[in-house]
Amino acid sequence: MSDTPKNPFEAMMLQAQEMAKALNPALESFSPKGFEALWPTMPKEVMEMMFGNAVNKDGLDAKTRLLLTLAGLTMQGAQADTAVRQTVRHALEAGAKKQEIVETIGQMSVFAGIPAMTRAMDLARDVMDAKGDDET
Repeated sequence: MSDTPKNPFEAMMLQAQEMAKALNPALESFSPKGFEALWPTMPKEVMEMMFGNAVNKDGLDAKTRLLLTLAGLTMQGAQADTAVRQTVRHALEAGAKKQEIVETIGQMSVFAGIPAMTRAMDLARDVMDAKGDDET
């Protein structure tokens, strides 16, 4: 962003960035990827408790909920990189197979379009490649 804002939104963003730098100089080089490290992957049992089984024991399991979340994030154009990566990590932890993640994202291409699907697939692939095992 240049020093002279071109529109009110850009001016607001510039002002917010300057305020964040004033409050904490370390925020000048803030990276959303760094923020991801602050949220470790929850164990499957915790996800099951938090995402429904404690309230509705016959409801959707954590894996299904996370695959639905991934579908929704893809539908939004996979613009929230951190959310997509975290959802993939948590889905894997909840028992989703890599193939199920790929199919979930692929199915959304019909509704969200190829660019959104490709973006989500790239983000998911980063997580799945980092996981390292060959489980499909």
